[in-house]
Amino acid sequence: MKRFFTKNTLLIGILSFGSWHSFGQGFVNLGFESANLSPVPSGQYGGYVSTLDAIPGWTAYLGANQVTQILQNNMTLGDASIDILGPNWNMGGIIEGQYTVVLQPGGNGTYISASISQTAVVPANAQSLQFKAETSSFSVILGGQNLALIPLGTGANYTLYGANIPASDAGQSEALTITALAGPNTTDYFDSFVFSPSSVPEPATWTLLLCGAGLFGVVRQWRKR
Repeated sequence: MKRFFTKNTLLIGILSFGSWHSFGQGFVNLGFESANLSPVPSGQYGGYVSTLDAIPGWTAYLGANQVTQILQNNMTLGDASIDILGPNWNMGGIIEGQYTVVLQPGGNGTYISASISQTAVVPANAQSLQFKAETSSFSVILGGQNLALIPLGTGANYTLYGANIPASDAGQSEALTITALAGPNTTDYFDSFVFSPSSVPEPATWTLLLCGAGLFGVVRQWRKR
């Protein structure tokens, strides 16, 4: 009896460590909901908070320089910054959940980009990356490759984007970097990144599907008549 208990205890310990180790290697906080921030009083603007508390798992950059603080419930008027909205933010901009990240490239004459980045293991079954954003000029880079982004749909204050990822990235440790490209008066909102086991149809495929759906509708109407 004692021997049986010892073996099972050891087995459970190994499985638990394996599960934790795999999770620890994967991407975290892709929806920005892991923030550990105190609410800013209603109607007021916040100040600078640590990136460790605001966007755990991510590293923030203005241009090529890493920053360790970002604004909470506040934005700049033209200067480059990285901001987080939430919790209990009721002045617009939240895409989903309690938190949304805002990237503001900018500057006075010499504009710099704003970006967040995370290096981790891409899920082994991942075929695409999808996310929600309200943006103007931005890029998403995975493993050093600029992903070809395809609009998949729209919501009240966002566009759902998708991008197929190289098969060689699946199961590998890669850097995921989201960048609001340098320029004046740009404010880009990002939320709800997710690796999907399904691929994203290419634009030509979408066109064929829409044409097929239209033709199907015409045939149905003709048959009814």
